Amino acid sequence: MRTPIWFVFVASFVLSGCNAGASARGGAEQIGAGLGDAVTAPLQDLNLRRDEIPTVLLQAEANPYDLRNLSNCRTIGAEVARLDEALGPDRDAPPAQDGSYVSERAADAAARAALDAVRGTVTDFVPARSWVRRLTGADAHSKHVQSAIQAGLRRRSFLKGVGMQRNCAPPAAPAGFVPRRN
Repeated sequence: MRTPIWFVFVASFVLSGCNAGASARGGAEQIGAGLGDAVTAPLQDLNLRRDEIPTVLLQAEANPYDLRNLSNCRTIGAEVARLDEALGPDRDAPPAQDGSYVSERAADAAARAALDAVRGTVTDFVPARSWVRRLTGADAHSKHVQSAIQAGLRRRSFLKGVGMQRNCAPPAAPAGFVPRRN
């Protein structure tokens, strides 16, 4: 069951009347910024617009256990940082303290729900969507993107294990690992 678009807009309007007015405006700005991507979602189904796969993920897909040029903790940490940039923070990383208020997080959630509703409504207009995705190659590209992401996750985990074995400090090892003194 999808959230009606009108409900999200009414909720944003009500929030703007509260003390959370700035948060609601931020959510409205987020909707405005993401609306173009949500409306053009069918272009991905038709394979006219594609998500680019970062080079570091393509390299991880080709060889996730490659240790060439990773001879010390600094180079391992730099490779982990490249993967973090492409994948986002690892699960072992502490949550970022962004100082946001509950009202800001609620506005962000409302904005995401509104954009998901728009994206879902627009993609429903593509008849036989699953067949269109298969025939245009969009489905194969989507699977390739997911494969590259999984390879990047495996590589990052592998590198942190190697860093831990070599007594490296984070980010070349898992967060919370304390290298032993020699």
